[in-house]
Amino acid sequence: MAFAGIAFYISIRYDKRYAFLALIALAHDVIIVCGLFSWFGQSLNLEVDSLFAVSILTIAGYSVNDTVVIFDRIREFTKEDSNSLLQDKVDKAISATLARTLYTSGTTLLPLLSLIFFGGSTLYWFSIALAVGVLVGSWSSIALAPSLLLILDRNDINPR
Repeated sequence: MAFAGIAFYISIRYDKRYAFLALIALAHDVIIVCGLFSWFGQSLNLEVDSLFAVSILTIAGYSVNDTVVIFDRIREFTKEDSNSLLQDKVDKAISATLARTLYTSGTTLLPLLSLIFFGGSTLYWFSIALAVGVLVGSWSSIALAPSLLLILDRNDINPR
């Protein structure tokens, strides 16, 4: 239900391209974490529980938030300067939000690393899932979603 709600809201609120790509980035992040834990289940006999579901929902919200921030900045730059190439707007948007994304991810990872190394066994795998999700989500917001936007919109990439 949470994923359906996120997809519904993103689809209404944003341009179809941006909504589609934000959902692709979200699916990418969730699939990677689920795949990693599937592998852990096979190799380490790890069983997922309700905390894993909570971590997946948290990763989904985190991933969409980061991607939306970058896409909003691209949209702002498009309104300001409609003559420049989309590639230039994407580069400018990533440059403008890169420090924010890295600081946010870094400050989120610090307590997660503390929980991994010093926390109890109850939150160990939960913290691992969140840490992997934060890393993958930051990468997909910075690199994957904007790159897919450029691939999807090839007409604006070619020089005029």
